[in-house]
Amino acid sequence: MLYKELVEVYEKLTSTSSKLEKRDILSDFFLVVPDDVLPFVTGLLAGYVFPKWTEKELGIGPKLLLKVISKITGIAEEKIEEYVYSSGDFGEGIEKAIEQKKQQTFFDIKIDIIYLMDLFEKVSAYGGKGSQDKKIKYLSELFSAASPVEARYLSRTILEQMRTGAAEGIILDAISKFSEIPRKEVEKAYLLTNDLGLIALYSKKGADELSKLTVTVGRPLKPMLAQIAGSIESALKDIEEPEMEVKYDGARIQVHKSGAKIKIFSRRLENITEALPEVLSELEITLIPETIICEGEVVAYKDGKIAPFQYVLRRLRRKYQISEISEKIPLKLFLFDCLLIENKSLIDSPLKERRNILISSIKESEIVKMAENKISKDPSEIKEFYNKSIAEGHEGIMIKDYLSQYQPGARGKKWLKVKRTLETLDLVIIGAEWGEGRRKKWLSSLLLGIRDDEGKFLPIGKVATGLSDDLFTEITEQLTPLILEEKGKTVTLVPKIVVEVLYDEIQHSPKYESGFALRFPRVLRVRDDKDAYDSDTISRAYEIYESQEKTF
Repeated sequence: MLYKELVEVYEKLTSTSSKLEKRDILSDFFLVVPDDVLPFVTGLLAGYVFPKWTEKELGIGPKLLLKVISKITGIAEEKIEEYVYSSGDFGEGIEKAIEQKKQQTFFDIKIDIIYLMDLFEKVSAYGGKGSQDKKIKYLSELFSAASPVEARYLSRTILEQMRTGAAEGIILDAISKFSEIPRKEVEKAYLLTNDLGLIALYSKKGADELSKLTVTVGRPLKPMLAQIAGSIESALKDIEEPEMEVKYDGARIQVHKSGAKIKIFSRRLENITEALPEVLSELEITLIPETIICEGEVVAYKDGKIAPFQYVLRRLRRKYQISEISEKIPLKLFLFDCLLIENKSLIDSPLKERRNILISSIKESEIVKMAENKISKDPSEIKEFYNKSIAEGHEGIMIKDYLSQYQPGARGKKWLKVKRTLETLDLVIIGAEWGEGRRKKWLSSLLLGIRDDEGKFLPIGKVATGLSDDLFTEITEQLTPLILEEKGKTVTLVPKIVVEVLYDEIQHSPKYESGFALRFPRVLRVRDDKDAYDSDTISRAYEIYESQEKTF
């Protein structure tokens, strides 16, 4: 199968806004994709080359890609950047540069899918000293063979900026249609595997084969999520058999053990094992079963006291001198759930059973412990547990239904959180302005976006105050490579960086396309542990708005 056939599908997808048409386009295409490349092609349609949990990555940023295109076209990198900024899209900017390439093409390679799959595997294998030159060699070969429109989509794929509207849900719809397997069964298999390509392949084999897919060590599940509860009393109305846990201000992780091999995944499903050496070495001692998947919260400590969430993120981001920083910012892991034991899935078992199995599966230590919990229906006892949690520096408490099954990726009323802070929203920075005076080196006046049902990010407010110099510097460093367009001091950004925002109130407003505005928004922290598509939605903002109306 040639890559141009996939490009034709990309073009069809971008030419329609109809979800049903997109589903039908994908369904028809899946039927003709050969089995040996179906998983890879499905990933490309979803906008990625490798699932995050595979540990593979291309390691190619915008600057390296510009260098490659400049090399094969003879056009200066600065000029190609102008094409990108004027179009507002990296793919279209590179497409324009390829159209004008001055150098003779030295390669005569048909870009077929197997060739592309092999090339991406080779590129991902290179790391460390000298790897950039090797990546440039392979990418130069690829883009020299590419037509302008192929270059557009290759660029978007490499930078993970695909804009076809083929969201995860639409791909699952398409798989269900072409395989004639009910959507619910397809989605269940996906939630257990987090691999769209695998789901497409097994669906093609039939419902019986698809049903064999289950929870597997080494392949992380999306975490079950909690809703905000307005109060302890309101939470108890929705919980049949309440169990309370301390809500730690840390990073959610999922631990996978098979024999002597242990991997640690973030809530974004990324392998972060190397960033947590002291936790890893402790897990090697504390985890008893041969195979187990368990979840917990990693919390940072400084001078013997619980440190803010940002300290945890510093640890997770660090790639070098990890042992040095681990001495300055030590971590502890508090485990609270078990999803698999000795290769048997537990997600359909009640939380009570899962927790008891977890207790019998670990030898607690100073670094790895069970999350503190309490079983009670008495509001006064729960309030006492909450106050104790707050006094110890935690965020609040979780109130969970002890009879609940584990629902990967779901946010419902089986798990509720009661926090000490006001309500917050996780929003995406979609634009900004360069500051003035002392702030001229920073991107400030951040434009915040909230996700709609189509996956589009709509403005909901601006924030320019309340950020420390360190936070301004951190955000600017992360946003600068994501600039799509720059007009004067105003920039448009790739929607990628998620921030947690505190505000006084959500108001209806015609000023912003979302229909809402935040009153006195303040950025609390960057959420490196979340993808843009893990951020909050307009429907969530509407729920909060409605609850305000009842309160006021």
